[in-house]
Amino acid sequence: MRGYYTADEVRAAEAELFTRVPEGMPMRRAAFGLAEVVLRELRERTGGVAGRAVTLLVGSGDNGGDALWAGSFLRRRGVAVDAVLLSPERAHAAGLPALRKAGGRIRSDIGTPALVIDGIVGISGRGPLRPEAAKLVSGVDVPIIAADLPSGVDADTGVVAGPAVRADVTVAFGAYKPVHALAAPYCGRIELVPIGLRLPDPNLAALEPESIGASWPVPHATDDKYTQGVTGVCAGSAKYPGAAILCTGGAVAATSGMVRYAGTGSPQVLEHFPEVVAAPSISETGRVQSWVFGPGAGTDADARDRLAEVLDTDLPVVVDADGLTLLAADPGLLSARRAPTVLTPHAGEFARLTGSDPAPDRVAAVRKLSDSWQVTVLLKGRATLIATPGHPVLVNEAGGSWAATAGAGDILSGVIAALLASGHDPTWSAAAAARVHALAANLAAHANTVAGAPISASPLLHHIRAAIGTLRELSDR
Repeated sequence: MRGYYTADEVRAAEAELFTRVPEGMPMRRAAFGLAEVVLRELRERTGGVAGRAVTLLVGSGDNGGDALWAGSFLRRRGVAVDAVLLSPERAHAAGLPALRKAGGRIRSDIGTPALVIDGIVGISGRGPLRPEAAKLVSGVDVPIIAADLPSGVDADTGVVAGPAVRADVTVAFGAYKPVHALAAPYCGRIELVPIGLRLPDPNLAALEPESIGASWPVPHATDDKYTQGVTGVCAGSAKYPGAAILCTGGAVAATSGMVRYAGTGSPQVLEHFPEVVAAPSISETGRVQSWVFGPGAGTDADARDRLAEVLDTDLPVVVDADGLTLLAADPGLLSARRAPTVLTPHAGEFARLTGSDPAPDRVAAVRKLSDSWQVTVLLKGRATLIATPGHPVLVNEAGGSWAATAGAGDILSGVIAALLASGHDPTWSAAAAARVHALAANLAAHANTVAGAPISASPLLHHIRAAIGTLRELSDR
């Protein structure tokens, strides 16, 4: 897993590092790594290094020091380096002389650089950019490389409460921080520079794509349709057959096992997926290893009874959409449940379940609901979060928002249920499904165009298998 560490966790690791290495070495390691990234960007964007201009936006404290030291290294490679000091009286005591000694200049405006380095605020900063810094940043019309994190974006929550840097590249020092996953659109591409930190087990982490591919269930020599897991789907209706089709389709595409459908949407489901075994009710469905309930299922008394029937089993259950609305009205439906349960709310559904919006601290909010209800919670978003009691919160940064379309969540819930039926635990199932779902959306959006084009849920569903194959190819390298 890739770990993400809060400002307090990083500062503690830095304090330990300072007991092992000479004073100033960690900053120079970080700055040298930053300079190397800048040099690569200059070559790729301008075709060379010598004579190219870079401007540093320098705040007070260590983040400004990182930028100043990086500027001194760039000068030694022939780059013209100017620095704008936002707090001249508090400029880094060692970094500023190092830049001046190397031939760097101080100026009051951005100038005409090829690149800008953001060294305004580090992990200790909170809140938006101050007016002077915001005015400078607003005038930048060239790519920005952020030192450690984009200034004005909260390191721990990714919250943007006002003017902030939107970087093209962010160079993380020593460890990834939550901001790098929770506010990825502001970070751009992220490069990690190791500086020797000894880090604890993370409380926020992401599954690596190749590990998902390596563990995705595929048929083995002795498998049959039953041993690979049978998924039960109770979704949709004659009134809302689309939800039944998409949810069932997600389960069908995810694994090679078997899918059983219970509900009044059977004719439409079978028209799209004749391999599904359909029944009019849950009791007549036959044996399954997991259930998914909710998309298009309704919120009337009959729907509540069907949800209660599913939750009364000792099987893993995914609850989505209308099922979440029913739980918000009657959380007691979960009171006696001990089997794995996965709730998959978007922000609005989360607010209905808890009475409050998950923002600004989405990680804390999803962890609190998970612990309180003793269930796995998948909070949807570009940065999807998965919390299970006693486990690190997992995050899946989708790399885009192509999946923000009606019906996409129905597919996701079907994929999660299929992974649960195959025997995977709820945390991994939810996180792995979110990764495949996001990748399928990206593949669908770029199927016929480099730039990407809007998609609906149907093409996303049709790319689930391609996404799984892509992750499995990564695991074979």
